[in-house]
Amino acid sequence: MNTLTITNNPIGFFDSGVGGLTVYSKFREILPNENCLYFGDTAHLPYGNKTKEELISYARFILDFFAKQNVKAVVIACNTSSSAAYETIKNDYDFKIFPIIQCCAKILSELPISRLGIFATPATIKSGVYESEIKKYNSQMQIYPQSCHNWVNIVESKGQNELNNIKVVKEDLLEMLKHTPDKIVLGCTHYPYLLPILSQYADEEMFIDPAVYFVKYIAEYLQEHKLLNNSIDFGYEKIYVSSNPAQFKIASEMFYKINTLPTLISESTINI
Repeated sequence: MNTLTITNNPIGFFDSGVGGLTVYSKFREILPNENCLYFGDTAHLPYGNKTKEELISYARFILDFFAKQNVKAVVIACNTSSSAAYETIKNDYDFKIFPIIQCCAKILSELPISRLGIFATPATIKSGVYESEIKKYNSQMQIYPQSCHNWVNIVESKGQNELNNIKVVKEDLLEMLKHTPDKIVLGCTHYPYLLPILSQYADEEMFIDPAVYFVKYIAEYLQEHKLLNNSIDFGYEKIYVSSNPAQFKIASEMFYKINTLPTLISESTINI
């Protein structure tokens, strides 16, 4: 970490779309005086079917943008980017980077259970990062990873009340339940917004939203390393997207209240 970092510099958050607002909103609740930037990479949504090379490229684009905003840290509020891009880019920047999977793995490994299901995007499941990170701390835990191909699009389109989408989510859940997991991790920031469907077919207490653990981890790190903003004022926020600001604002309503239209940032504007 650059020793010249100023505590009131902003913290950047990014995800492929509105899903990362699940993490962002919890962070704002816990540390409301922090200055924050959020980047929804809607031009490349969804991330779950992209290649590792593409995901690394998207992450670099966003982190380069955040670097120009003098952030003191960046939160990868996206399981797919954490699994595919973090290891490649983690040492390329002067600020602290928090990847959601790696930060939560130890906490998940310490749960008093033996069988853990993982719902995630195809790219996250293919990476195997959830399994490898958890087993660093608990080699005995049985892990059952499962791809959910359409869940991000269901949430982004606000289509969770459509019968065909309910059927998709139900069938994926029933497939997972064949493994009799004790808990199921909602391994994508979009997935907690499908809990109303999931809880119709399994006890809601079975599902884990890693965002809760993640935000507590970040807050503790900032405090320990004396990076908390000591201002008593409510921190500012700036929202950015790579396409369709109006659509992002509409889609975000179920996640977090955005008062102004997000700023559009693209390859052609990042150097301005």
